[in-house]
Amino acid sequence: MVEQGNLKNRLIELNMGPQHPSTHGVLRLKLTLDGETVKKVEPIIGYLHRNAEKICELDFYCDALIYFDRMDYVAAMNMEAGYLEAAEKLLGIEPPERVVWIRTIMAELSRIASHLVWAGAYGLDLGMLTPFFYVFEQREKILDLFTEISGSRQETNYMSIGGVYQDFNDKIVYLIREFLDQFPKKLEEVFNLFVKNDIFISRTKGIGILEPDVALQYGVTGPMLRASGVPYDVRKAQPYLAYDRVNFEVPISKRKDNYARVLVRFEEMRQSAKIIKQALDKLPDGPYFNPKAKKSLMVRLRGEGDFYARTESPKGEFGVYLVGDGTVKPYRVHVRSPAFKNLSVLPALAKDVLIADLVAISGTLDLVFGEVDR
Repeated sequence: MVEQGNLKNRLIELNMGPQHPSTHGVLRLKLTLDGETVKKVEPIIGYLHRNAEKICELDFYCDALIYFDRMDYVAAMNMEAGYLEAAEKLLGIEPPERVVWIRTIMAELSRIASHLVWAGAYGLDLGMLTPFFYVFEQREKILDLFTEISGSRQETNYMSIGGVYQDFNDKIVYLIREFLDQFPKKLEEVFNLFVKNDIFISRTKGIGILEPDVALQYGVTGPMLRASGVPYDVRKAQPYLAYDRVNFEVPISKRKDNYARVLVRFEEMRQSAKIIKQALDKLPDGPYFNPKAKKSLMVRLRGEGDFYARTESPKGEFGVYLVGDGTVKPYRVHVRSPAFKNLSVLPALAKDVLIADLVAISGTLDLVFGEVDR
């Protein structure tokens, strides 16, 4: 307890987390309070730290991929795609055209699944239980697709240097189309549960204003940045995979508040569904693995030089920097975590708000601590 002046002006220190249902993982927030008003927020991280970057430097290039699955563990396909964008360039391996489109489909399915988890968790933060069941029903259908395609539900280890471990067949394409046929209607049902709820509106509209210059100063990217009116999306700014060959819009809002971040993420799910449909229609025939890469996996690939790749994960710009010294293991692996950058703006975003508003604000950051701590 920190006392300043008389009893009426006494400031109190309060720990929120790391075991707290509103901190979205093992986040500890050290709060300085004046009554119920937050005067200062100090995020304290590291409770999930697993040294993923250093462990990757002890493994072969192809084996390091499993640790990326476990960074943003609700968007594993996006993590895999990010690592492979760097690793394949460094190693001089070109994935076949069919693989490029398959990865695009899987990355967008993963984006939808990640946003669904966020929507359900955010509803719980604000006292809404029903949306949680709706969104997890849809996410479960995506995880069933992942199981059919890769044999695993969440940490899939599906992609590899030069390809993917299993090709799409007619059944998989049919199941994905079947999911897309029913998903838009279900998504609108969930969306209406949020935006037609007066309590939800009062907890989000005008709360958590993030000015675009502040967002850029802190390195904020992804839906949080786009909800502040900045139309930056790596898929458009520096296209990778097949994103320059499909039509989609980058959702933005100029509201800059909690409500805007909700609107942007829901619209991103709609756009992801459009991308997947186009990718299925354009999916070419051909091999699902570069023969050179598949053969080389047995004798270990060697890389020399350095390369940085950026991709658009559900949280924002996900960057992977690799340095190779000519051996079969990377000399240096470093990750730019969008969730870590987005968390850094919380002290500025939540200054002089009520504790209840802090919960509503922190929920819009969409934090996953496997990626933050890594």
